Amino acid sequence: MTSRILAVAIDTPPDHADLRAFWCAALGYRETRTWTDAKGLEYTELTGDGPTLLLQPVPEPKVGKNRLHLDVVADRDRDAEVARLVGFGATVISKDPALPWVVLSDPAGNEFCVLPPSSLS
Repeated sequence: MTSRILAVAIDTPPDHADLRAFWCAALGYRETRTWTDAKGLEYTELTGDGPTLLLQPVPEPKVGKNRLHLDVVADRDRDAEVARLVGFGATVISKDPALPWVVLSDPAGNEFCVLPPSSLS
């Protein structure tokens, strides 16, 4: 017997409507399910052509760097994709010209990287 990954959970503020909109627009995902837990917190499941994302409400604000992050690959020019994501509410954290990726954060401050299409090979 082995385990498998069901979803990638992203900690969010309890009201995460802006993150639902951001990740759906960024990845072309759709909201497929929401539910409320026994403490009244609403979870949102987003699905598309990749792993399921679970927006998980937490009461505390984000502090420090993520220990786990998403790497997303642009389907065209990396810098054009970064600009598109910034238009949806992302923030550029680091753009080192010596590295192929750009580090961004979503509207809740969760870091993720954008890589060029050549990263698929």
